[in-house]
Amino acid sequence: MSSTTPSTVALAEAILARSPRAVARGISLVENDAPEATDLLKLIFPHTGHSRVIGLTGAPGAGKSSLTDKLAQVYVDRGQRVGIVAVDPSSPFSGGAILGDRIRMPKLATHPQVFIRSMATRGNLGGLARATTEAVLLLDAAGYEVIIVETVGVGQDEVDIVKTADVTAVVVVPGMGDDVQSIKAGIMEIGDVFVINKADREGVERTQMELEALLELAARPDGWQPPIVRTIATATPPVGLDALATALDSYLTFVAEHPEVRAERRRRILERRLLELIRDRLLRHVWQRELHDGKLEAAVQRIVNRETDPYTLADDIVRRLTASPA
Repeated sequence: MSSTTPSTVALAEAILARSPRAVARGISLVENDAPEATDLLKLIFPHTGHSRVIGLTGAPGAGKSSLTDKLAQVYVDRGQRVGIVAVDPSSPFSGGAILGDRIRMPKLATHPQVFIRSMATRGNLGGLARATTEAVLLLDAAGYEVIIVETVGVGQDEVDIVKTADVTAVVVVPGMGDDVQSIKAGIMEIGDVFVINKADREGVERTQMELEALLELAARPDGWQPPIVRTIATATPPVGLDALATALDSYLTFVAEHPEVRAERRRRILERRLLELIRDRLLRHVWQRELHDGKLEAAVQRIVNRETDPYTLADDIVRRLTASPA
């Protein structure tokens, strides 16, 4: 820790003191891969592990943003502090998030107990921005009791939500075919709760029957039976949001009553994160040593010209790296 700068220590202390401004600054550092970001995360990590992280995932058009808005309100009404991380598609020009969740959640955007951050995927698959996990850690350290991660909505790649969430809700909509597509894509495997949103639409009964049939066929190793909740997030007042919160709580209670399930889920989350960090650092090392200053372009051109193949080049790079004392 001796290399940690006083400003980074001060920022960590401000985050632990629950300063929203400091949290926003910390998230910006990890998003931009700033040099001090790793030291900041090392300082706050011992103070994490207390929040309930809820993942909301599903196909585009399922109403996840409206559902996130109303679900967050349920927890705010309970007197809890809520952090929202909404992963948006990236602008192809700026690389920034383009949807603007403060516009989609106007009531919560100015609430003192709520922190909202949109994060751009910046080309990452899996529905999660590269720095989403770090953003969740910062919100956790800042004392937000409930953290909702709303993913970008890209179908089968949404399974990455399990790397971050304690409980995952899969959102489907009747009458659009999205429910069937999501099931085919394998999202069934990650859902702890299933939500049929826009339940006032035609076809809701058929959608529920299909989900129930598939859930009967897909027995989970932990013994949990995922509930199905119907919601209408845009109704006045919203329909089914208390039932959704109860269903999410029921899974967390189930996990708490089965320590081995909780331990295994936490272990998997941390294992995946460790492997991601190692992969990220190795790739950065490869870039700095072997692929910068036009070397990547030259290597690709050699492959295009059929002077070599990508397998040989990859083996050569790994061989040079592993042979180096560094």
